[in-house]
Amino acid sequence: MRLKTGEYQKAKDIKKLEIRQILTDLLGNKIDTLKAEVIIQEHLRLGFCGEVARLDLGREKRVGLPEAVLCLGKAPAMAAKIMVKLAAEKGKAMATKVSPAHLEKIEEAVPEGYELYNFETARVAVIQKKGLEPRKPTGGVGIISAGTADLPIAEEACVTAGQMNCHVYKAYDVGVAGIHRLFKPLSRMLKDDKVDALVVVAGMDGVLPILVKSLVDIPVIGCPTSVGYGVSQGGHSALQTMLSSCSPGLSVVNIDNGFGAAASAVLIAKRAAKYRVSVQVSGV
Repeated sequence: MRLKTGEYQKAKDIKKLEIRQILTDLLGNKIDTLKAEVIIQEHLRLGFCGEVARLDLGREKRVGLPEAVLCLGKAPAMAAKIMVKLAAEKGKAMATKVSPAHLEKIEEAVPEGYELYNFETARVAVIQKKGLEPRKPTGGVGIISAGTADLPIAEEACVTAGQMNCHVYKAYDVGVAGIHRLFKPLSRMLKDDKVDALVVVAGMDGVLPILVKSLVDIPVIGCPTSVGYGVSQGGHSALQTMLSSCSPGLSVVNIDNGFGAAASAVLIAKRAAKYRVSVQVSGV
């Protein structure tokens, strides 16, 4: 049942209405048992926060990545409220692009029995239930940044990949202005750490991801940053450079989207880890 704008009800009432409609359709032979089961499971994994926020609690099971709270565009009090609700439902909640005003409200909202982890450089905050059993990391992701000015976005990618249970390896300030700095850490990531995907963060001219992809045989996700002046145009120059690349196998996310870059790398790394396990089990 779809409610019209302004006709919001309490979360439990909305759930009852939706499930009742599913059961009615099942009894009327409009859907079969399997379809009803799938739909009900999807609906049961929704969470409601006030009258505007619907939390996608089943997202991780469905797409392999948990929902995170983007603080940009949200009032600090609303972002904090959503984080607390998400943490209560899932045991942990992560927020990105956290401003000082957002952090202040989040700190005030942390409930008893939960802890707040503030990753200041990454502008990421995590509320986590005390004693929550950590998952075993799977797959490896490498995070490379061109310059120290790119650090906030690189760290956003790093924290995101770590929170999504991947091994993370970092190499910062290895841009093309002194490209000899890149080779040793890149070699270590490939040979020793055996990363499954790389996130390469760069502003200014945005060349580094293109160069890195020309040297490696694993997926590379380029992440342009808004670092730069004049014709850099807040990251548009770096974005266009990456999109114009002739290095095959390079994918590109939006400007300053460290979270999105890490999410793509995590999916690649976890798939690669599953493949390795299946090969070992099958004895191939």
